[in-house]
Amino acid sequence: MSTTFVAVDAAQYEQMMGRWSRELAALFIEFAGVGNGESIIDVGCGTGSLTFALLDAARDLHLTAVDYSPIFLAAARAKPKAEAVRFEQADATALPFADASFDRALSLLVLHFVPESQRALAEMRRVVKPGGTSAAAVWDGAGGYLAQRMFWDTAACLVPSGEEARKRAYSRPLSRKGEMKAAFLETGFSDVVETSLTIRMNYAEFADYWGPIAGGEGPAGAFFQKLDAKEKATIERGVRAAFEGGAPDGPRSFVASAWACAGRVP
Repeated sequence: MSTTFVAVDAAQYEQMMGRWSRELAALFIEFAGVGNGESIIDVGCGTGSLTFALLDAARDLHLTAVDYSPIFLAAARAKPKAEAVRFEQADATALPFADASFDRALSLLVLHFVPESQRALAEMRRVVKPGGTSAAAVWDGAGGYLAQRMFWDTAACLVPSGEEARKRAYSRPLSRKGEMKAAFLETGFSDVVETSLTIRMNYAEFADYWGPIAGGEGPAGAFFQKLDAKEKATIERGVRAAFEGGAPDGPRSFVASAWACAGRVP
């Protein structure tokens, strides 16, 4: 399996994650460094959050964006400025490009959903020219992603299958401090640096947070869909209580941090 992310509906994904990916993209681009006129591949572009942020960040880019999900690619291709991007369906662990094809390879919020994440990093190294760089960012799922913890900690406490599901969610590849740096070094990158990037996830109300999960989007949504009606009602009540925090429903803001790492191809 090339990805453990469950893609159901592009609009639901935008509500669940795409809008926050766009917030993080600006920080990630600043960290990774992007120059005018570069040839760049966006590995795991999703609906285009990083892709289109790159077009706004630099001029005359030669931009290729790949994703495993045809649902997400169709949504990205329908967006303004899509004609400036070469979109292709591809597996991050087997990129269909020659060695040294790009100046830079970037991947935002993808590699922790790739079981063979080290192989994906090796591909990002392979397709970048010597002297070029690769960079990636993944959520700090256990320590810095409150919107996720709110769901999984509640599930682990309230339903029998929740503890094992939480364990899987909190043990995704590269998502703990130092793991991605170690993987970059093992893959053969040099001048490797790791940092954390932090945004806030601002929700209008509980329904704004809950809608994509109830619709089956992503790992949380896939888990929720497998529950029986009683378990679903129990989880929803528990997560709502965690979201509202003892106050009337309404706007809420949660911190979300990601680990980011970059390295140079020797």
